[in-house]
Amino acid sequence: MKNTLILLLFISANLPAQSDDARKRNYNIKKNIAIEGYDPVSYFDGKPTEGDSKFNYAFKGVVYQFSNTSNANKFKASPEKYEPVYGGWCAYAMGETGEKVKIDPQTYKIVEGRLYLFYNFWGNNTLKDWNKNEKSLKTKADQNWKKFIP
Repeated sequence: MKNTLILLLFISANLPAQSDDARKRNYNIKKNIAIEGYDPVSYFDGKPTEGDSKFNYAFKGVVYQFSNTSNANKFKASPEKYEPVYGGWCAYAMGETGEKVKIDPQTYKIVEGRLYLFYNFWGNNTLKDWNKNEKSLKTKADQNWKKFIP
């Protein structure tokens, strides 16, 4: 019985680290920074702004940058509010094909208080396609994302 208890304590102590590792593997991270270095809080002010390496904060293994101390503090107080959905991958692609596709950090939409990011290169702005069928794509994207982060 004692060995079982020790094993359970060991397993539960290591679960958050496994979760953090899964997030790091599945989130859209370049050079160890999420959202290509953009400040996630700035989107909610209507102006995506590049963060500064002076204002880094890691949440569950994913590092974000902020443009100022105030934004970093807002994020720290409520990270789930500001983190992009689908690990910062293109929301349209996650809904349409279930694939992790890069994003243009300046192409975004706030839906029900959450940050959605989109691919926008070579004349293909997937935000336009998302807007045509948002409800269905969001439902599919939510299901598809569970394959990466249960």
